[in-house]
Amino acid sequence: MIRVQYFARYREAVGIDGEQLTWDKAFASLDNLRQHLLARGGVWAVLGEQNLMCARNQELCSLDESLADGDEVAFFPTVTGG
Repeated sequence: MIRVQYFARYREAVGIDGEQLTWDKAFASLDNLRQHLLARGGVWAVLGEQNLMCARNQELCSLDESLADGDEVAFFPTVTGG
């Protein structure tokens, strides 16, 4: 299983705060997982944003981060302040 969490406006856009996906070797990297989610179409297009931030097991990482069964992944928008 992979646990996927969505934060801030991503959570609002997709309508859920998280889900569990059955592990698939096709999820070899975080970007592969993201591409799988984008293929759902519609509201999931929000995860295609260029400035998307992500974490694996509560550590910030890049989209080329490798994934393994049992990982927790989080997607969240960049934070800006003023």
